[in-house]
Amino acid sequence: MQLSGIRELFEAGGIVMWPLLMCSILSVALAAERTIFWLKIYKRQQRLARDILNLYSLNNVVGAIEKLRKNIDLPIARVFLFTLELENPTPDEFRLALETEAKAELPLLRRFNHIFDTIVGLAPLLGLQGTIFGLIRTFASINIGNLAATNKAGLTAGISEDLIATSFGLLVGITTLTFASIFRGLYQSETDRIEEYGGHLELLYRRRVQLTEKDYEITKRA
Repeated sequence: MQLSGIRELFEAGGIVMWPLLMCSILSVALAAERTIFWLKIYKRQQRLARDILNLYSLNNVVGAIEKLRKNIDLPIARVFLFTLELENPTPDEFRLALETEAKAELPLLRRFNHIFDTIVGLAPLLGLQGTIFGLIRTFASINIGNLAATNKAGLTAGISEDLIATSFGLLVGITTLTFASIFRGLYQSETDRIEEYGGHLELLYRRRVQLTEKDYEITKRA
């Protein structure tokens, strides 16, 4: 479709096309930001978590901390680093640190979700408002007393505005809903992964504390 055709279609949609256009631009811009964010961290986090657990199981705490600092841009790295840098925490303190820092990362993972939800609800309503404006123009063009004198151009324009605004509102809403569903799934997957690997790290720490306590008892008896 040529640029002039798009412009005519946009103008035919009426005044609600402007807020719908802003909603569509905002939706695409935020979706692009979220796509880049998830592409950057999704695969790296899983690989990093496994490497850290492997280093920690070998009692290479220093190596684990250094690797975490090199990947500080990843949420799971910040969670693990905050916890491992605690000085001699009890198992309960270790678990609480993991949970607290994980919760602090949640807003970053679900960023813009409320904006997507707002656009999903708002765009179809704006399209419906365009429908109402179109019907108003349509009825205003009808001459009840003399149908032959009815403004057919105004009638056609009203129906056009009706259909275009509604269709565009649904299109924006459906597209944004698709983005929101994908990002919500990634968010849920990532929180489950942080919880899973955090549980593994906590288990390794508890075993380490138990071994330290056993060594202390043996040394004390000797």
